[in-house]
Amino acid sequence: MRNRRYRDTVLALCTLAFFVTMVGRLAISPVVPTVTAEFGVSNAVIGTALSGMWLAYALTQFPSGILADRYGERLVILVSVGGTGLVSLGLAFSPHFAVFLVGTVLLGGAAGLHYSVATTFLTRIYDDVGTAVGIHNGGAPVAGLLTPVAVAWVAARYGWRPAIAVGAFIAVPTFVLFARYVRPTEPRKPDRSMREQIDPGALLDIVTRPSIVFSSAIAILADFTWQALASFLPTFLIEHHGHSTALASTFFAAYFVVQGVLQIGVGALSDRYGRDLATGVCLLSGIGGIGVLVGGSGLLAVSAGILLLGLSMGWGAAVIPRVMDHLTAEERGTAFGFVRTAYMIVASTGSIVVGLFADRFGWGTSFLLLGGLMALGVALLVGNRVLGADL
Repeated sequence: MRNRRYRDTVLALCTLAFFVTMVGRLAISPVVPTVTAEFGVSNAVIGTALSGMWLAYALTQFPSGILADRYGERLVILVSVGGTGLVSLGLAFSPHFAVFLVGTVLLGGAAGLHYSVATTFLTRIYDDVGTAVGIHNGGAPVAGLLTPVAVAWVAARYGWRPAIAVGAFIAVPTFVLFARYVRPTEPRKPDRSMREQIDPGALLDIVTRPSIVFSSAIAILADFTWQALASFLPTFLIEHHGHSTALASTFFAAYFVVQGVLQIGVGALSDRYGRDLATGVCLLSGIGGIGVLVGGSGLLAVSAGILLLGLSMGWGAAVIPRVMDHLTAEERGTAFGFVRTAYMIVASTGSIVVGLFADRFGWGTSFLLLGGLMALGVALLVGNRVLGADL
């Protein structure tokens, strides 16, 4: 009973830590129009900054796994939470857009230390990996629920700078709780230097396995969409449909609420009926959600679109365990971080591509692009089943 209680404590605090890293990144999205106006930059330029953040987030997935193998998961997660808080505070004092851009990239790097390490940590102590990952991933939707509302409220009263600093204020208590209640974790490879842990041949062998390539392709398509929506969904609702900032932020929050509630079910569905079925349900839901959002601007249409999109973005509770299923216990530290870095590098371009498409062709076209990518993911899953490739 004691071990079970501690295991659940670790899951709760890992989820809270993930919440902090998400708040830091999501705090920027609701104030994108204000930031672009103050610094005099375009959607494509602000999209570049956000893509830089996601790219930095992706690049730190790999070294985070190596650091965890060398120093233990607990220390790496603490560095991630503390670093996210410090950089969030620094962003609030950016005097020029160049400083803001660098700070945004650093924010992604600090936040990126958490996810791969926490996921590997949870796979060591849980048997129902899909369910545990689904609950852990719930930290992102909870952040999505609270962040837009809090940021919009603070921005309306005090400006965008204090609003972006919200992440710093919640990082401190989270850091203290994690340090207090999570025991030091034993490193898997404490005597091996980081250089010794990097075996290019072995890593290349892992990422070129057909099953990992296929899983990564699905993850790229889904994560590209997730990052674009996290960056621009409020702006889409404001500029494409003419909704107010407050209403757009409310819908953005609702999107994350739906994602948080339903992705736990997605994880359980993937544990019981298979990863691909759960993933397919998510992607089909996303296609429907994009179509409804682009085609209708009324409250009912937007609400339906948000519901469908929220379900679709629970894909991680099925796709991440799918990757883990094809890795050995020994590979799940460094190798998972490397795989996650590989697919997230490509997916990190979501913000800049959608921002550029919005500038050139409008928000409707840019969002239809996302629907097309999800349709490609469905086609890959169907092809895998029909051809019996068993990837």
